[in-house]
Amino acid sequence: MRCAMKYEFQIVLNNFLESLRIILAIFHSPAILAGDMEAIIGILPYIQIALSVMLIATILLQQTGSGLGGAFGADNFSSGFHTRRGLERTLFYVSIVLGVLFALTALTNLFVA
Repeated sequence: MRCAMKYEFQIVLNNFLESLRIILAIFHSPAILAGDMEAIIGILPYIQIALSVMLIATILLQQTGSGLGGAFGADNFSSGFHTRRGLERTLFYVSIVLGVLFALTALTNLFVA
């Protein structure tokens, strides 16, 4: 089972790195720098708003193991660690990807504007 998870992680990492290479190639192309940069500057805030809304939604949809008793000092060891499965696992990975994309768009907005 661990071998399958390791293989899935390697596939996700390779896909992410390939996407990052494509994005960097697009931003370094002369056509983008010549005239399309104004279009990117105009659409980037809307992309950030959409990413932030999706990131907030995925974080709020995730289940937490701690109850309200943990906030008041109650024993919270019963909710400890558990394995993410199914939709919970997917939401976890989607929230990581959306967070990284949001950070990249924020850095892009910082350097472009």
